[in-house]
Amino acid sequence: MAKQNKYNIADDKIEAYDRLIATCPQIERKGANVPYTSVNGHMFTMLDDQGTLAIRLPKDTVDAFLKKYNSSLHVAYGITRKDYVVVPDELLQKTDELKPYLELSFEHFSKLRPKPTTKKK
Repeated sequence: MAKQNKYNIADDKIEAYDRLIATCPQIERKGANVPYTSVNGHMFTMLDDQGTLAIRLPKDTVDAFLKKYNSSLHVAYGITRKDYVVVPDELLQKTDELKPYLELSFEHFSKLRPKPTTKKK
């Protein structure tokens, strides 16, 4: 797996992430340093520097996902992120099976109050 994109993440993982996001036209992939999605200032998916997809799920669905896919919570910079689940590489390639989780995440976090922006006007 050659890493040739600006993120230094395997191309097949970037392509699988893009295929997933393309299933929901209202979602835009962002990220200068790591690919991610956000709504109203709330990040809800990201591909980390190892190419691992983390999806932020509503708290009441995290345990079911972890059990169903024998997965774990995402760890970033030594901190366990309580509502981000690790998407197994095999599942990342199954766009149709993963899409409902992306939609659930987007719907849930789009209902939250927008975070204040730090951008200058």
